[in-house]
Amino acid sequence: MDAGRLTLAQVEQLAARTLVGAGASDMQAASVARSTRLAERDGIRSHGLMYVPIYAEHLRCGKVLGQAVAQVTQPRAGVVQVDAGNGFAHAAIDAGWERFTAAVRAQGVAALALHNSYNCGVLGHHAERLAEEGLVGLCFTHAPASIAPVGGKRPVIGTNPFALAVPDGAGRALLVIDQSASVIAKSEILLHAREGRAINPDWALGADGQPTTDAEAALAGSMRPAGGQKGFGAGLMVEIFAAALAGANLSIEASPFSGPKGGPPATGQFFMGVDPAAFGAARFGASMDRLAAAITEQEGARLPGARRAASRARIEREGVQVDAALMDRITSA
Repeated sequence: MDAGRLTLAQVEQLAARTLVGAGASDMQAASVARSTRLAERDGIRSHGLMYVPIYAEHLRCGKVLGQAVAQVTQPRAGVVQVDAGNGFAHAAIDAGWERFTAAVRAQGVAALALHNSYNCGVLGHHAERLAEEGLVGLCFTHAPASIAPVGGKRPVIGTNPFALAVPDGAGRALLVIDQSASVIAKSEILLHAREGRAINPDWALGADGQPTTDAEAALAGSMRPAGGQKGFGAGLMVEIFAAALAGANLSIEASPFSGPKGGPPATGQFFMGVDPAAFGAARFGASMDRLAAAITEQEGARLPGARRAASRARIEREGVQVDAALMDRITSA
């Protein structure tokens, strides 16, 4: 497969083949490859093919155990727990998905908690998956520490995103909110560092606690929380759900998602599903329609997730442009 424009099917095939070659089982590789395809489809390139060489490196060095088989338990009717076995989060989520969504429909509300896990890709895609099944999805995932508390210098929490997706009643998501606790995703800092480009001074602090435009200095320092103390608070909320409640390592205990140093990060995810039918689906749907209209009827305003949807339509039609340098990194991974 040469560099150039790839179809989304070719993106998925390339990712799966590379991951299997680096030591992932077919099951693990397939879940991650689907996630890679979805990221490229939505124009979220920082979580697409660019991440495949990192995944391969982590398989080879043992940061991710490619032959792991997730263990699923259900200690209570509304609780599904998954030990990912230090494999990819994507496959562990798939392993617990059917029991989780069945519990949501049976109970009205249920939760899926994962530990001994890893990066789960674009969090919003998991929330959207719930919305496509007619459920409201609220998802949390944490990451190795990269954000210091306001007034401090030592990172305590990760970029720790949360995602919310709401069904539209027709098998799709009406809206998808996907935002991290940091001003910018850490993957963007990593990308700037790899390309030798300066970063926005509002994105991060150096190890001295001062704003920096040097991407490498930012990686040695801390990310800035979005909205200051409010952003740190949102990240702390995610930490409580995705790490403390899920039984995962805290962000301060997890090894980095970048580079080969350290063993498995053993991070976690926590997903909640809500069945609108348990609360009055017709009322909920009508309320969401009115709420969405109050946004979209304003010129220049759009629903959260609309930009991704626009990218999706274009990329499904045109394919994905992959430059030779990235293709070389993937094929040599």
